[in-house]
Amino acid sequence: MAVVKARKQDIDMLARLLRAEAETEGEMGMLLVGNVGINRIRGNCSDFKEIRTIPQMINQPHAFEALQHSMYYQNARERERRLAQRAVNGERNWPAKFSLWYFRPGSFENPGPCPPTWYNQPFVGRWKKHCFYEPTAKECENVYNTF
Repeated sequence: MAVVKARKQDIDMLARLLRAEAETEGEMGMLLVGNVGINRIRGNCSDFKEIRTIPQMINQPHAFEALQHSMYYQNARERERRLAQRAVNGERNWPAKFSLWYFRPGSFENPGPCPPTWYNQPFVGRWKKHCFYEPTAKECENVYNTF
């Protein structure tokens, strides 16, 4: 059962984002990106207040670098659609279980170390080249109560 409303075009949009943001991180990496996106919709806190839909989350200004690259604008593939649906259905995995932010430090070929904080929130873990950051309860108590 979905934890956020999602039409077919929303699943396709999320699937395209997962691929464009994390295809090189494998299926788990793409699913983790989906976890962060769903957390942003469900959390209603920090930089993500009033974000209630997948299109709002994806199109939030400066939220995803992938929107600047052509891969995002390619057709969604079935593999990524399945991953997007799993995220929409509420599947969450560490280190993105409660995360609202992630990024890839360094260059593509030479990832750098994860800083201890990002947007003033603590580092919780790394998946391959991406670092994940979870809000404190003071910053976003709601993200811990959404599932």
